[in-house]
Amino acid sequence: MSQPAVVKPQMAAIKTPAYAWVVLFAVYLATLAAPLNQMKVPPVMSILIKTFGLDYGSAGMLMSIFSIMGFVLAIPAGFIMGRFGIKATGLIAVGATVIGAGIGALSNDANLLFAGRFVEGIGMGLIMVAAPSAISLWFPAEKRGLPMGLWASSVGVGSIAALNLAPALAQAHSWRAVWWVGTGLAALAFVLFALLFRLPRQNELGGSASQTSAPEEGGKPAPVSLTKAMGNFSLWMIAITFGCFNLTVMAWNTFYPDFLETQRNFSPAYASFVTSLLMMIAIFSGPAGGYISDRIGSRKSVIIVPFIVLTVLFFLPFNITGWTIPALMILAGVVVGPVAPVCLAAVPEVMKSPQTIGIGLGVAAFCQNLGMFIGPALFGQLVEVTGFAMAGYLMVPICIAAIICTWLAKIR
Repeated sequence: MSQPAVVKPQMAAIKTPAYAWVVLFAVYLATLAAPLNQMKVPPVMSILIKTFGLDYGSAGMLMSIFSIMGFVLAIPAGFIMGRFGIKATGLIAVGATVIGAGIGALSNDANLLFAGRFVEGIGMGLIMVAAPSAISLWFPAEKRGLPMGLWASSVGVGSIAALNLAPALAQAHSWRAVWWVGTGLAALAFVLFALLFRLPRQNELGGSASQTSAPEEGGKPAPVSLTKAMGNFSLWMIAITFGCFNLTVMAWNTFYPDFLETQRNFSPAYASFVTSLLMMIAIFSGPAGGYISDRIGSRKSVIIVPFIVLTVLFFLPFNITGWTIPALMILAGVVVGPVAPVCLAAVPEVMKSPQTIGIGLGVAAFCQNLGMFIGPALFGQLVEVTGFAMAGYLMVPICIAAIICTWLAKIR
């Protein structure tokens, strides 16, 4: 009984700076541009397959190539951020998304389309390190789960927007219209991030956020040993879990619209809408999971339990019909929503010093993007060889691996 009595007054005394929520908004919009552009391929995949003469393996690579620069830049992103600062890194990230989407919109052959996707991926690689670093800088550790969950919902919002708007845009105009809209929205995010984002002043931190935050730009932090920072066992267990999560969910989301359209006779718009239900629900379950994790004081349980359920769910999506399909996507949204924000909230907490948080988030982003790279390409090849149902079953061992890694991680 005495322990909660001690913790609660301490949490009550810690205040979040008011401007932290403005920063969260700016970071949210900057991040939103990446998944919005990333997920514009699945809803128009059947059109791209016909237009460019692609098979499922090549179509999967349109999603996978987006993540190449993500995992290449993920760990260097921590050093890029240390050299140029969070704001410059964020602007480079969103700027790359604008340029890549523009290249894709102008492409007349598959090679240029792939090149545009490659450049877009730079944005994901950098923003997924810069954004949680900014949140860690502004929000105290004891209150970080909720804002991390709110920020993580940007992935769902961007995916939902792409999945539901792309079919109508493509039908009314062409697939190029989808790429141009992505370009414009990323450009808007670039402007707003440039105007709204700033670092906290010393009097805004209140002595609490700085304990687990990244070092202030312009300061002179102690030298950081990359080898020592990356030798953190728990960090790698969390990062591998995060990678497995992105591999399995991205594989599912990439091909489900096409599966529903070709195997279940859904219209393109309805197939994309049903697929987006997962992300719609995750918008709410993500912040809720972060809040619950804060309240119960445990990251581990809020990762393991969803993965156990997700393991079971992978036996269903390519076998069920009728109303059970949208019901499954709603349940999946409840399950997967908390995983990303809780994984990312755990990373700063396992790092040995504030100066190594950027490296830790870089490792998490590396595994995230590696998972997103492997997932669609692997799943596409599995579909070609084994069919949709067996490809789904083969995601189960990956989920089990994530459960084991989370169990082994020394996190609360």
